[in-house]
Amino acid sequence: MKKIVVTGMGAITPIGVGVDEYWKNLLGGKSGTCSITAFDPSELAVQFAGQIRDFDPAQYIPKQILRQTDPFMQYAYIAAEEALKMSGLEIEPTRTGIVMGTALNGVATTAYTQEALSGISHKKVGPRFIPKILGNVAATHIAIMHNIQGPALTVNTACSSGGDAIFTAAMLLQAGKADSIIAVGAESVLCPLVIYSLANAKALSRNNANPESASRPFDASRDGFVIGEGGGAIILETEEHALARGANIICELMGCGNTGDAHHITAPHPEGDGAIRAMKLAIEEAGISPEDIGYINAHGTATRKGDVVESIAINSVFGSHRPYVSSTKGATGHMMGAGGVTETITCIKTIIEGVIPYTLNLKDVDEEIDLNLVKDAPKEGVVNYAMSNSLGFGGQNSSVIVGRYSG
Repeated sequence: MKKIVVTGMGAITPIGVGVDEYWKNLLGGKSGTCSITAFDPSELAVQFAGQIRDFDPAQYIPKQILRQTDPFMQYAYIAAEEALKMSGLEIEPTRTGIVMGTALNGVATTAYTQEALSGISHKKVGPRFIPKILGNVAATHIAIMHNIQGPALTVNTACSSGGDAIFTAAMLLQAGKADSIIAVGAESVLCPLVIYSLANAKALSRNNANPESASRPFDASRDGFVIGEGGGAIILETEEHALARGANIICELMGCGNTGDAHHITAPHPEGDGAIRAMKLAIEEAGISPEDIGYINAHGTATRKGDVVESIAINSVFGSHRPYVSSTKGATGHMMGAGGVTETITCIKTIIEGVIPYTLNLKDVDEEIDLNLVKDAPKEGVVNYAMSNSLGFGGQNSSVIVGRYSG
């Protein structure tokens, strides 16, 4: 097995644009959840979300690309640009690849275009409609800008898409198909169509009176997840390639696991079977033991059933060893395809900074959840290996382990 290392990171989230801003606000307890401003939500049962606010994409993206892109593509582009700049990677066109992860592609653009078409005429359907809703075109814009001609794949595995993008990138590097790959995850689904569906499925919090505290992972009073939007990117390289170019290696990608529950289209396996196997596969590939994991960034969406099942799965894998656990979704909301990448970045920052983020809005832990949860404030501590879990509709399970790079 080749060593796979991380040399760059990028993030755009409801609590900050850029990795440093995201990390500072995560530790500082900032909430990214507020009343929806992208459209009038007054007739909806759920009127809030984790939004990218006070942000002008024109400051980050060329005007031509801006006109051709859905917001989720813009978030992918911005995160990738930050990661590439941090890495100092000099693109070797045919030996550099890109893997994109997204759950719902350009669904908001689809919804708004259909609304315009139904209300007026075909003239409201622009020629850029199809390219703006295709999941893979997010990666295409990044590839064209940087002349990336190697492997180009888009992963669409619901809310585990970001973690699976990292997993897929690592497989390509191990197979010798590229020397460096950008793994990207991005999502923006803020539109009445999506909110109606998820609200009717009773998946979303309805705490319209207190949106900033609506996302409450693991809390006894939690009542569903909060939609979030954003993007994340990491630069992965073989160790050999990174050393040859004198790169600053941030950490090592140790192992990944991917499984399917084969149980239900939306509900998790009640015993967490697929999640258990995904974590065990990642640990096995990493060549470590469960006791080596110091921190788990849990999927932790704040749904009644999901948080309990993930707790069962973690305890099944780790037994008497109790790593620190938190969910960043209390601050950002559930960023779906972007979450697996931004939460892996959280794990990387935890390792290199020696600070474990806490779960915002967690006050009273559900008595059915038995985890070593970090609440109320960040916790200082040495973490050498950290795990990020992402679990999605369709029984998708992703687990990613990063570790301190030792050369």
